[in-house]
Amino acid sequence: MKPSAALNHHRVAVREVVSRFRVTNPRVFGSVLTGTDTDISDLDLLVDPLPGATLFDLGGLQEELQHLLGVRVDVLTPGGLPNKMRAAVLADAMPV
Repeated sequence: MKPSAALNHHRVAVREVVSRFRVTNPRVFGSVLTGTDTDISDLDLLVDPLPGATLFDLGGLQEELQHLLGVRVDVLTPGGLPNKMRAAVLADAMPV
């Protein structure tokens, strides 16, 4: 299944899962945003960490979303984006 289809089918559930972790403002970027994703693509999700967030929050969120959606998910924060692409991703990313 394409990640875009999985996200469209489970959008409300994705928001609920995100709310259980110390992150906010989930946004999609990459191939799902541009409509070029395939069955072997992953879902690129950008989130803003809340105070006290740890790598366990990001990893737990990633694991739960992968289980829910049945596709690979990459969870990143703005600070975790490579410098050369950070501005473009932040400008283009769309809310879940």
